[in-house]
Amino acid sequence: MLQVVGILVLLVGLLISIGLHEMGHMIPAKKFGVRVSQYFVGFGPTLWSKQGKETEYGIKAIPLGGYVKLVGMIPPEEAVRPLKVKGRIAELIGDSRAASTEEVLPGEDYRAFYHLAWWKKVIVMFGGPFVNLILALLLFSAVLVGIGTPTATLTVNETVQCVPAVGSAQCEPGDPLSPAAAAGLEPGDQITAIDGLAVTEWPELTEYVAAHPGDTMPLEVIRDGQTETLTVTPTPRERAVTDADGAVVLDDAGAIETETVGYLGVAPEVENVPQGIGAGAALTWDYLGKTFNVVFHLPQNLYHVTLATLGQEDRSTESVIGVVGVGRIASDVASADVEGYGLTEKIADMLMLLGGLNLALFVFNMIPLVPLDGGHIASAIWQAIKNGWARVRSLPKPRPVDVARMMPLAYGVFGLLLVMGVILIVADIVAPVSIV
Repeated sequence: MLQVVGILVLLVGLLISIGLHEMGHMIPAKKFGVRVSQYFVGFGPTLWSKQGKETEYGIKAIPLGGYVKLVGMIPPEEAVRPLKVKGRIAELIGDSRAASTEEVLPGEDYRAFYHLAWWKKVIVMFGGPFVNLILALLLFSAVLVGIGTPTATLTVNETVQCVPAVGSAQCEPGDPLSPAAAAGLEPGDQITAIDGLAVTEWPELTEYVAAHPGDTMPLEVIRDGQTETLTVTPTPRERAVTDADGAVVLDDAGAIETETVGYLGVAPEVENVPQGIGAGAALTWDYLGKTFNVVFHLPQNLYHVTLATLGQEDRSTESVIGVVGVGRIASDVASADVEGYGLTEKIADMLMLLGGLNLALFVFNMIPLVPLDGGHIASAIWQAIKNGWARVRSLPKPRPVDVARMMPLAYGVFGLLLVMGVILIVADIVAPVSIV
């Protein structure tokens, strides 16, 4: 039941995001005088609709997108250069132009989208993705600032009773007693200082312990409101050397480099600690760069997804996923039954997932190819370049960019997106990404 709830919550959140995206197009379009004939969330058969003053609002059966119909996006034949191509491509361009022209009501050609100044076109087409970017920022900020991030505190949650063998996390018979257990550290103890050095954050403690293997030192804790001093001797233990990104460092021979560090044997309590007001913006910027990188390497990523689907390699946890994969993650989050992972943590993860989806919608829609928003933005900018070049040369204002000529490309892009969607759906079923 919880799995279904998780999927439904994500679905509703995604539909709201899509609806707001389309409003990001519709509101400025109406503000600039363009007639908007339809505003729909979803695709396929219509489940509900209502006719407004001039716009039909509705919901369709397949909740995987939405659209607003801006009248007159394609200029009529007399407004553009004569078409030189023939055959099937010419028919496709002609049919697209005719369908667009039919939407323009008699006497309302001045309200057609193609008449807008280039910068107004950019505002209208960028409005949708921009809404998704703002939603991602708000959702990330709500989690980081409002709920907080899981942070290790200086309060002891439990002590490890032994010093496990290298590469193991379990205590075996014969393993030596851990320094924390030998010193008498107990759950609930709050560590305040080590070796006379006051500590306020967990990393300060772990870094000091790691740097002093074999050194005997005092450890101050608060227990039941009273300050007590214990004596600990961090046990020397080998661990792999890692770089700034957390990757294991190899020596010239390709072997893993190791270092000797001090080991205490204590696990901290973890609490949600609210972050600063700028934390959401910082995370949005960080994730934005990573998302652009994923989209830039999309062909390579899809290649590896296909290999994973065919069983030729394991699917990476960093793999691009589709709607089924996102739904599976939402289901796992909602149904997870792990100690310390309660309702607050589940809400936080669902909001982060929804924020990530909005960020992906922003980046994906900014790809400069029709029928995506980025393609229409690119054509508007090209119009601006043409206009500017004509002014410099004292030439008449050039004809509008003929979007109809891009329709064969638009159908090709749509076909590629459809194939990509099918590949990801199959991969998410056959070789799902695990978050465990």
